[in-house]
Amino acid sequence: MMSQPPDTDAETIIRTDGRAGRITLNRPKALNALTYEQVGVIDRALDSWRDDPAIALVILDGAGDRALCAGGDVLAMYDSRDSGTEFANTFWRDEYHLNQKIARYPKPYVALMDGIVMGGGIGLSAHASHRIVTERSMLAMPETGIGLVPDVGGMWLLASAPGHLGEYLGLLGQRMGSADAIYAGFADTHVDAGRLEALIDVLCARDGEPVGVTIAEFAGTPTGLVHAERQTEIDAIFSASTVSEICDRLAASAADWAGKALAKLGQRSPLSLSLTLAAVREARARGSLEDALNIEYRLTTRLFAHGEFLEGIRALLVDKDKAPKWKPATLADVTPALVDEFLSPLPGADELGLKAGNGS
Repeated sequence: MMSQPPDTDAETIIRTDGRAGRITLNRPKALNALTYEQVGVIDRALDSWRDDPAIALVILDGAGDRALCAGGDVLAMYDSRDSGTEFANTFWRDEYHLNQKIARYPKPYVALMDGIVMGGGIGLSAHASHRIVTERSMLAMPETGIGLVPDVGGMWLLASAPGHLGEYLGLLGQRMGSADAIYAGFADTHVDAGRLEALIDVLCARDGEPVGVTIAEFAGTPTGLVHAERQTEIDAIFSASTVSEICDRLAASAADWAGKALAKLGQRSPLSLSLTLAAVREARARGSLEDALNIEYRLTTRLFAHGEFLEGIRALLVDKDKAPKWKPATLADVTPALVDEFLSPLPGADELGLKAGNGS
């Protein structure tokens, strides 16, 4: 039974349902793209439930059947460009704090990753304690195509994937079905979409049973295994030290997917590609979500100020000419010194400054 009536017109529907705190992203026409206001609403809800003895778990889902969340509201960031960098920087800072809070949350946090889950949607769900995908799930980190880098803790997830799968997924923005998402470490359990409502009902009502045990009762067979079957070839190609060398190995490969991958890399921001490769490996070496988020914040804020992100959004979503003028224009023009400059710490208090293991 519903403990309190929700505001069904809100962009984020917050309510309690039995023993669960419920969060529903409610912008279905926008594929539940995440706004800055929603970041604050979710953050405050998690704070209110943290020490509430009546709340045993949190459940996140999305309105409609097309997406949990297709990403952050990048158009709002683009529209803020004439006012400087403050809005974009604040959006990313608060969003990354929320991503960390989700990862360190002391109660079970169940994310229903049904439909499209990209960018900011990954940040809300793939750091959850219980991550559920369906036959409709389509996960991706496609940021290099818009002059950005995988963020919201995506660098940590990519760095933790088997072998060099993280470099492959991050550079190309490849989409994952439920089987690949589980294999790559972005999700845990497949539940058929038609059984999600029944699962929610049981999770909200059943007291005393571990959440994982309940979810296991509904587990089905994962679908869409593609990238895992390429692991040996992926490791051979994406272990290269530079993006240019990766492109050379793709060009020389007999794999049936290599040509398409090479063409896709040719369309993406050379700067974003180079930064992504370096950052995934830096995150792998450092070994914590917080370190990855700190690195991502340096890169996203600098890519906004540099203009690469704005150009990517212009070309894809504003003018829709799909002809971005990347700066630098080629991989050869992205020097190691430029990559190091983007990765270097921000001045003083401008750093994100998250500490490992601290979810407050």
